[in-house]
Amino acid sequence: MSYAKRITVPVVTAADGGATVYSDPIDFGLLSQIRYVKPGSGGFDDGSTITMTAEATGESLWTEANVNASATRAPRQATHGTNGAAASFAATFPVQDKIAIVADRIKIVIAAGGNVKSASFIFVLV
Repeated sequence: MSYAKRITVPVVTAADGGATVYSDPIDFGLLSQIRYVKPGSGGFDDGSTITMTAEATGESLWTEANVNASATRAPRQATHGTNGAAASFAATFPVQDKIAIVADRIKIVIAAGGNVKSASFIFVLV
């Protein structure tokens, strides 16, 4: 039986406005959502840049500049046929799917976040 799992990772920036933080190890999960939670006060500065990757594989999970407010993202990756060609629906619409994370950690990098500012990231894995 499968079930959803929620992982919360708090992040605090250094004096230079940057931070690099890792989630706890993830045995297996399909990344369904990422929720950025900016507190009412003391949160990352407006215009922050958020970059997330899978540590071991380097796969991009979320990269966005000029982030100002809490946000929810549902990252997906392109799928392919067995011949390596991009899969598409009705030959027009790309087919995407959740990103598998296996025996890995999520690397969170913040730039321009402000001097000792904080936020949390919530990852939903199914």
